[in-house]
Order: sequence, then C-alpha cells, then structure tokens
Amino acid sequence: MGAEKHYINRSGWLRAAVLGANDGILSTTSIAIGVAAASDIRNPIILAALAGLVAGALSMAAGEYVSVSSQVDIETADLKREKRELDTMPNIELKELAKFYKLRGLDGDLAMKVAIQLTEHNALDAHAKEELGINEITQAKPMHAALASGISFISGGLLPLLVSLFAPFNQMIIYQYSFSIAFLALCGVIAAKAGGSSIAKGIIRICFWGTIAMGMSALVGYLFRVKIGG
Repeated sequence: MGAEKHYINRSGWLRAAVLGANDGILSTTSIAIGVAAASDIRNPIILAALAGLVAGALSMAAGEYVSVSSQVDIETADLKREKRELDTMPNIELKELAKFYKLRGLDGDLAMKVAIQLTEHNALDAHAKEELGINEITQAKPMHAALASGISFISGGLLPLLVSLFAPFNQMIIYQYSFSIAFLALCGVIAAKAGGSSIAKGIIRICFWGTIAMGMSALVGYLFRVKIGG
C-alpha cells in the first residue's frame, strides 16, 4: 500500500507558487492595462509590462525570503529556549509533555509512558511538535519559498508581456483582460486541485478580485489620459 497523500505536505511551496503566479499575471496585466488606457503607442505598454515583470519577480522573491527567514528566526529561538529548559528542568518538561497526551485522550499512566519513551528517543523533537507545532512538513524554508515565488511570478507575468507584444493595439485592453482572466481561472483550478478545496470557489474568488484590480488600473490610465489631453 502506497503512502497516503496529505495536502498539508504541499502547503509551503503551494502557497508561494500560487501567490507568485497570480501576482505575476494580475500585477503585470494591471500595469499594462493602465498604460494602454493612457497611451497612443505600443512601446510604453511593452516597457511597462517588462519592468513590472522584472521588478515584481525580484520583489516577490526578496519579500518571501525575508518573511520566511523571520519565521525561521522565531522557530530557532523557540527551539533554543526549549532545549535550555530540557537541560535545566527535565522533570517539569516531561510532565508538560505528558499533559499534552492527556489532553489528546490518553489516561495519565499511558500519557506518561508515551512521554518518557519519546523523550528518550528525541526529547527536543517531541516538544517541538507538541508545544511549538514545528515539524519537518511545516518547517519554514526561505530559499525554497523565494525561488517558488520568483519563478512562478515570472511564469505568470510572461503572459501579459507577450500579449503587449503581439495583440492588436486597438484592442489591447480587451486582449489583456481576456487572457489574464482565463489564466487566473486556470490558476484557481490548479490551486484548488492541489489543495483539495472547492474549484468553483477558487475560480470565482480569483476572477472577481482580478477584475476589480484590472478595472481600477484601466480607470487610472483613462483618467491620466484625459488629464494629459486636457
């Protein structure tokens, strides 16, 4: 029998990858639409999409790395403190660990036996899981998260850049919106399937907020054009 599949195993990289792809599509498209609404030529749209793609990918990767690194620092500090407590007051820590198992439904004697055995095997690991909620699956990995965010942003942001290069200029906004909504919906399906959640809910949520973001960008571009024209 094969190992069971659990969606939580994918939570770290999935969150970063989905967020990066969505951001890449939405932010780059919004920039392109805003500039398209204010421009009479194609070149500024291409430049804006390219600049948004590069800046966004670097920003996402750096932001994710800093954020997850901060989480690692917190986890490391908590583990050091826990190890110090295990060294200085092992009996109190043993009773504390047994208490967690009693709260899970074990009787007092069995809870203590389990706590003793796990302490003998790896005391710090047992306390990290029960007290701090830290384990191999949920442990923060800054570089993995940064790479997933940056690469996925680029994969999403390439779409509006290609549209800005090849779409008919007089229908640029329509093409940008249509392609982006289609790919945002696809991202919603992929995220829902990978995370085991509702596909319809994922599509509606991402398309609704995507439409608002792109609509507001178009409005800003239109208002800017009117102001310049006036």
